Amino acid sequence: MSEKETLDIKQITDDAAPDEAAPTADTTAEVPESIAAMSTRALAWRRFKRHKLAMGSGFMLVFLVLLCAFGPLVAKYNYHQMDLAHIAATPNLQHWFGTDDLGRDEFVRVLYGGRISLTVGLMVALSAGVLGAVVGSWAGYYGGWVDNLLMRITDLFLAFPFLVLLIILSRILGTSIFWIIMILTFVFWMADARIVRSVFLSMKEKEFIEAARASGASNKRIIFYHMLPNAMGPIVVNVTLGVAAAILTESALSFLGFGIQQPTPSWGNMIEDGQKVALIHPYLVWFPGLMIVATVLCVNYLGDGLRDALDPHGKISESV
Repeated sequence: MSEKETLDIKQITDDAAPDEAAPTADTTAEVPESIAAMSTRALAWRRFKRHKLAMGSGFMLVFLVLLCAFGPLVAKYNYHQMDLAHIAATPNLQHWFGTDDLGRDEFVRVLYGGRISLTVGLMVALSAGVLGAVVGSWAGYYGGWVDNLLMRITDLFLAFPFLVLLIILSRILGTSIFWIIMILTFVFWMADARIVRSVFLSMKEKEFIEAARASGASNKRIIFYHMLPNAMGPIVVNVTLGVAAAILTESALSFLGFGIQQPTPSWGNMIEDGQKVALIHPYLVWFPGLMIVATVLCVNYLGDGLRDALDPHGKISESV
């Protein structure tokens, strides 16, 4: 090969080679330093603030809780006080929500009933969440016969007719607030247990759990110090949504006459009382019913916001 042909081949090769100095497009999106430096809680709070319905629902719930907690303390009527001069009065300046057929102020009764319904909903959701988290964590972590035994017990509870079981238990144990909370907890923990079990099944083979085992950590420490904190997202969301479900169930049970009994008001038994004269005095059904609807909607929107905020696979761009 001649010297000229050799130079031509070298020129063609140099022309075809990529320019090392030329900039190349970066295909990986860099995470902003302000986002990378934020903690998990800060990122969750930033995501939650972007959910306008959840933020509004949170403020609305706080307002309802404060109103129900302190409203009856400053009202000029008691929930059992009768005004014989204004029996079955329509809403007016003296009685904002009117009075019932015994002359009792409906506004104060709605607020006091909110205390009962909200307390039952919150306590049932928390107690069922704790019980479900314990059962689900044991089943998911240990597996084998422990998992089979606990899940078959869960299936056994799920096999009973829900409403029939509630009615039977309320007749056997009683209809006080304490027993209503215990009865609803007794039938609400299964969903929490299944969710926690599924989270533990997917988490127990992760690298940080294997590292904890290798370092000599006990099973109890791994469950309560390593796995449960990382499973708090689904647990918190499910407990939040459980508040709404417990309020609806307690209201339905009281409406049927197997829940909180008169003269103690709850939103459920107030609707049951009002439906007898709903055609004549519909406001006796409207106001407690609207309180149930507003509370359940706010809790559900709050749960949606928490689910999006606590999702570990959420996009970083959503937090910016």
